[in-house]
Amino acid sequence: MTALLKIEELSKSFQSGETKLQVLKNLNLELEGPEMIAVVGASGVGKTTLLNLIGALDKPDSGKIIFEGIDIFSFSRKELSKYRNTNIGFIFQFHYLLPEFTALENAIFPALIKGESKAEASRKAFNLLEELNLKDKWFHKVGDLSGGEQQRIAVARALINNPRIILADEPTGNLDEKTAESMFELFVKIHSAHKVGFIIASHNQKLAKMCGSILLMHNGTLEKLTE
Repeated sequence: MTALLKIEELSKSFQSGETKLQVLKNLNLELEGPEMIAVVGASGVGKTTLLNLIGALDKPDSGKIIFEGIDIFSFSRKELSKYRNTNIGFIFQFHYLLPEFTALENAIFPALIKGESKAEASRKAFNLLEELNLKDKWFHKVGDLSGGEQQRIAVARALINNPRIILADEPTGNLDEKTAESMFELFVKIHSAHKVGFIIASHNQKLAKMCGSILLMHNGTLEKLTE
């Protein structure tokens, strides 16, 4: 059976002046299916770099990221964009919503980019926002909403194209403890209901325990803490 995602000997470095900083070093990871994985570790250890590579927002120095049997870096630029928009959902700490637009308008953008009609994209967004308890916020500008509500809109945006994997980079880092816990509980429900894989980068090991597996990033590699 072909794994959903397989990472082989992935390495990535950055140049800082005359210094070469090795962030990832021969890293390996495999998701057999829509698993829910937390990647924990100190700030600056490379969690964001790993997510950016999986999401094809950056390219590695060496190694492979194989999605459903195909190395994504063998794709053309157009194919990479399609992979990113169709198969990957992104949730960021600073959600990157457009504050002057409504919750609905923010949620539908990826579907419009994919080429869906505004009517179909809006239908899907309405359903997702209702599922995320935001039915009464459809036409509110996101700049007027709370941090937790804004992050749930970001979740709807990540889900609208029915991705296979959601990459969440410190998604609760900007939320209070109670809201952060509620957000992780929401991720667990979404994982079950939508059969979507999650790779969540987090510094919060307490919340990470809600995931099926916890991986510690250290010295550029991943070590399994629990399963």
